[in-house]
Amino acid sequence: MTKVSNALIFLLSGSLYFTSCKPSNEYRNDVIENDWPVYGGNSSGNRYSPLTQIDKKNVKQLQVAWTYNTGENADSTQRGREIQCQPIIVNSIMYGTTPELKVFAVDAENGKEIWKFDPFVADEPQYHSNRGVMYWEDGDDKRILFTAGSYLYALNAIDGKLIGTFGTKGKVELHGGLGTNLGHDLKDLMVISTSPGVIFKDLLILGSRVSEFGDAAPGHVRAFDVRTGKMRWIFHTVPQPGEYGYDTWPKDAYKHIGGANNWSGLVVDNKRGAVYFGTGSPSVDFYGGGRHGINLFSDCIMALNAETGKRIWHFQTIHHDLWDRDLPNPPNLITVTHDGKKIDAVAQATKDGVVYVLDRDTGKPLFPVEERKVPTEGAVPGEEPSPTQPYPVKPEPFARQFYSEADVPDMSKEAHDFALKRFKETRSGNKFMPPSKEGTLTFFIGGGAEWGGSAADPEGVIYINSNEIPWDLRMTDIETKNKEIASNGKALYVTTCAVCHGPDRKGGGSEFPSLVDIGKRLKEKEIFTILKTGRGRMPSFQSIPDYKRQAIINFLLNPEGKNQIDPHNMSKEAKAAKGSNFPYVPPYINNGQIQFRTPDGYPGIKPPWGTLNAINLNTGEFVWRVPFGEYPELKKNGIPTTGTENHGGPVVTASGLLFIGATRDEKFRAFDTKTGKILWEYQLPVGAFATPASYMVNNKQYIVVAAGGTKYGLKSGGSYIAFALPKE
Repeated sequence: MTKVSNALIFLLSGSLYFTSCKPSNEYRNDVIENDWPVYGGNSSGNRYSPLTQIDKKNVKQLQVAWTYNTGENADSTQRGREIQCQPIIVNSIMYGTTPELKVFAVDAENGKEIWKFDPFVADEPQYHSNRGVMYWEDGDDKRILFTAGSYLYALNAIDGKLIGTFGTKGKVELHGGLGTNLGHDLKDLMVISTSPGVIFKDLLILGSRVSEFGDAAPGHVRAFDVRTGKMRWIFHTVPQPGEYGYDTWPKDAYKHIGGANNWSGLVVDNKRGAVYFGTGSPSVDFYGGGRHGINLFSDCIMALNAETGKRIWHFQTIHHDLWDRDLPNPPNLITVTHDGKKIDAVAQATKDGVVYVLDRDTGKPLFPVEERKVPTEGAVPGEEPSPTQPYPVKPEPFARQFYSEADVPDMSKEAHDFALKRFKETRSGNKFMPPSKEGTLTFFIGGGAEWGGSAADPEGVIYINSNEIPWDLRMTDIETKNKEIASNGKALYVTTCAVCHGPDRKGGGSEFPSLVDIGKRLKEKEIFTILKTGRGRMPSFQSIPDYKRQAIINFLLNPEGKNQIDPHNMSKEAKAAKGSNFPYVPPYINNGQIQFRTPDGYPGIKPPWGTLNAINLNTGEFVWRVPFGEYPELKKNGIPTTGTENHGGPVVTASGLLFIGATRDEKFRAFDTKTGKILWEYQLPVGAFATPASYMVNNKQYIVVAAGGTKYGLKSGGSYIAFALPKE
């Protein structure tokens, strides 16, 4: 008799399991056993596996067990779309997403495809990052829930078909329920979700990604009925009249200020019935003259009642954010020992390189957090920076806090002189230096910690990969006023594209490429498609009507032309909107997402440029800290390991191993959790800029990671690669 895999038996029976399953409200969120059933591994988001088959002694024997090729990003010479997805594994079936946001199910033992679902068969594509899917079951009702574009979908987990009783024919429009009292229409604004939500009982709790400029939608957190798709509750992250925090903004700010959104994911404590998450900065990034105050609930670690959405507590990590210091990943729910007592805690790693450790019930810090005076002088006119900001005393920061003259690189005289000249032109000395026209060499626009998340083990040690890449942040005047926004291609570019590509269209490297002479590289139709569907880190701009999109293209192809919008192509609604105060247009914007690099292309700072850190949260002390990633050409020249920029997170196992890709050298590595020593590494075909997962099928442990490449101008791919020990 031939062997029949668990996955096949699961499909044939619809209800037969080799491992016991519980109803949806208890579905192995806290004990993952052999599966990896949710984003982050378990409901606590700890990226921790109890499996021990792969250990420190045999890890060097790891080899590729199978590869699942999605069939996308096939031309590695072209800039493709990313895979940031950490797959989930339930009853020997692996579920994940492709670069083009198709959802798939494969046999987790051999990678053979079971089904695939394309959300854009009937709808216009909206491509964006996606970090995973959700699983829910109740008896024979087994569902995969995920987001693509502006929709939340529900699929039958067995056959990949839409569940017609969910929302409208299987999907829910994400603009619905965000508000009708704002004085402007939300339907054309960007509302997507890049990180999966969490499920509590029969509720799916979800955050969103929105614009970071003046056209930002509200970043409210919502719960949907997992059976019907109906919204069950909403928490206003920008408070409305009568709500707590409303007085931390100007009057009626909620009508024109968006953001303060949870884009990075959530975790849930099923026993307490509480959901925990972090929020991002309010719009607009880098200028807050239109939103004086500390701006609750932006940049907050939050606890809500998962059943009702009512606030339990909040802790704000940045007051009146002027630096885009979103909380970039879900918190970790851990148990630590303080003063001889076991305490359930929330640990949150941040973009600016610190870790907050808070009591899970009260939100009070377990280590001291001091409110210190910070610089406010030199801000652009109209700005009112917060005079104080919180500083965790312990643990010590895991990334440099500000750029000093001692950080000027010295690998070559040219690099040193270039960086020193720019440093002397800028303002420095504090990470809370207000953005200014002179500029600041700053960290943290891309982390510190970032979206890959942190891993934590049961002993209370947290593992964080970190970036130490400087950015050159400068403010510049906007040359246009609100009334021009609907009729001028240059103005539309400034308010839509310049926040990343810069007012001068020169961009900031491979992540934010130059748009100068774009007409020599792309045809007009190709530019139009990219604006409409998105590509790489750039999301879909379907929220921009065609007539505005064409005006932007006209400007890019002919910057010196008039680039006016043809009024005959404008809808009645668009013509009426010309006199509206929305979107809000600030008098100053940043110069784009510009990494500070030396003429030879390396980060404009002394190494390390990326690190991997282990911190004991019982004591607040570092266990170890090592450079993470390497440049082979520098290593050949005798330069010690520098670390590299890294995106994607770690997974820790009970056998004392930490697995992670993330680095631009395109390697997948295993580290010793006790020492930080590399025990195994594998050269991937393309980079793995996603977080891995670990699971067991038929008594064999696997480590799987998505290898999609595309970052840093590297080659692209579209595969999931699973590793295991060889057969005995």
